[in-house]
Amino acid sequence: MYSFTTERRTLATWVFFGAFLLSVSFVSQGECQITPLPPTPCSAHRICDNCVPHAKCLWCFTTNNCTEYPVSWLLPPASVCQLSQARWGVCWLNFEALIITLAVIGGVILLSIGVCCCCCCCCRKKRRSRPDRDDERVIARREEIKQRAEERTVERKERHDQIRKKYGLMSDSDHPYSKFENE
Repeated sequence: MYSFTTERRTLATWVFFGAFLLSVSFVSQGECQITPLPPTPCSAHRICDNCVPHAKCLWCFTTNNCTEYPVSWLLPPASVCQLSQARWGVCWLNFEALIITLAVIGGVILLSIGVCCCCCCCCRKKRRSRPDRDDERVIARREEIKQRAEERTVERKERHDQIRKKYGLMSDSDHPYSKFENE
């Protein structure tokens, strides 16, 4: 009973300590602002380096202006800007290359996950089909023990038969009627 209460106190202490650290980390991470700054419209940015860090903004090199990203479309339509001339996130990578790169990386990740799953399934089947080295050792050890037990049984039977012959308890059974001759 004493150890249970001690463990409960220890657990409660750790939970309290964790909650305290969590609350202190949130308080220290928060910034105190009385009034939030109004968001800057995308059209106010005049160069690409100021435009693309904002996720809602898209820079177009054909028109050299910053526009809001059309969120109703997954990809910006050609009427807003050509994909090869659009920049989003970084200025040195066009939107078309960004999409292709992300698609290739995603495909490689999915392909590698699929290959890993197939390899794991195949390896499990191979492991199940043939016995392990440990299993082979256990089987060989069992056979060895069984063989020694049979040898001891045969030796015991021979010794018992010799003792029976010595004291006349076992007759020679050369012919089937030897049992009746001594009577």
